[in-house]
Amino acid sequence: MLVKIENDLFRVLELQHVTPGNLRGFVRIKFRNIRSGNLSDQKLRSEDTCERATLDERQMQYLYQDGDDYYFMDTSSYEQIHITSEALGDSVNYLKPEMTISVEFYGEEPVGIELPPTVDLKVTDTVPGIKGATASNQIKPATCETGLVVSVPPFINTGDVVRVSTETGEYLARA
Repeated sequence: MLVKIENDLFRVLELQHVTPGNLRGFVRIKFRNIRSGNLSDQKLRSEDTCERATLDERQMQYLYQDGDDYYFMDTSSYEQIHITSEALGDSVNYLKPEMTISVEFYGEEPVGIELPPTVDLKVTDTVPGIKGATASNQIKPATCETGLVVSVPPFINTGDVVRVSTETGEYLARA
């Protein structure tokens, strides 16, 4: 969720409602400033108000990465934009070239992306599985093509394609 406080945009990262004893309740918010990237905490009482920022979404295709900038192309007008890695956050671990995603805009400024629920990634490096090891709940780390490290079952090998949840970053299935 994005909120607007004093002409600045903030992405809410954590929200907790607190009711201490016989005092009035409040909401403790942890959020990041979209423009500067600063992290801050704030307490809001029931009397405080903040405006929810309305966002426009456009379908765009991810093209390439150049340093800390990620370039996207509008699929209807072929206009190119770039978004910094700070604005994208952990979403960069799920971006593959030529992937079509929704980019969120506040006015004409891109502020983030909306990822699909799952992404199929190719495993580039993992330790080989041990034959005959039948102990339950065995996992091993696997590095994917985007640099994301995922815990996978022992039967996954280098070169396999795995389906990963973009919300939790966990292995779901072999694709």
